[in-house]
Amino acid sequence: MKKQHLIALDLDGTLLTDNKEIHGETEKVVRDAMANGHIVCIATGRPHRASIDFYNQLKLETPMVNFNGALIHHPKDERWDALHSPLSIRTAHKIIHRCHELGVKNILAEVKDHIYLDQHDKELMEIFHTQDENPVTVGKLNTNLKEDPTSILIHPEEEKINTLREELDVHAELIDHRKWGAPWHVIEIVRAGMNKAVGLKKIAHFYNIPQDRIIAFGDEDNDFEMIEYAGVGVAMGNAIKELKNLANHVTDTNENNGIGEFLTDYLKLNRKAM
Repeated sequence: MKKQHLIALDLDGTLLTDNKEIHGETEKVVRDAMANGHIVCIATGRPHRASIDFYNQLKLETPMVNFNGALIHHPKDERWDALHSPLSIRTAHKIIHRCHELGVKNILAEVKDHIYLDQHDKELMEIFHTQDENPVTVGKLNTNLKEDPTSILIHPEEEKINTLREELDVHAELIDHRKWGAPWHVIEIVRAGMNKAVGLKKIAHFYNIPQDRIIAFGDEDNDFEMIEYAGVGVAMGNAIKELKNLANHVTDTNENNGIGEFLTDYLKLNRKAM
């Protein structure tokens, strides 16, 4: 009998092509792996609302890691022991105030799927997948945000990114911050110690999967901890250099079925050429 593996998939730049779709062959291989008894989960920096369509497309029945580990939950089982680890409202307000002083394009705070947007911005709302069913509060963030936020997303001018990240290091004991990959020059802030590895460890424990049978795929700096934690850390061909250096393996790109190619070979899936 083949040993069961837990397969963790980042979304943007990994499972998703540049057109934000799942490569057709990748989808078939992932479903093949599931049919062979392996467990597949999504681990992403995206919120639930921007992930659930891909979760449903793959017909998953597993917990999901959102907000880079700040929310670990089961979309289909409310009884599952979910973990929500937001920032403190006090720290959030300090960061928002400093962003206003520096001058940024916009700031967005999220309390799970409730969105607080500092200024109305149609493009930003599309980027962050705001929909009619998700409550959105637009206006002065320091006034409207009254709960501990799951995450804060800052949209600065590109030339101000490094300065802003240096400013955020003042709060290093309380927050972690990551920069999104191109074309979205966005800085994401979550509570310190929250990362995808936290979620992956919790899910692996739930399914009793040992660390050496965890396969994780990623491409950006918010995948470092997950790739390092997994027994089999796999960087995409389009991943940043630092992640490739850290990973156990490097596969093909998100555009060229990198996940499918690796899983077919590593798990010895019997697949015919399409």
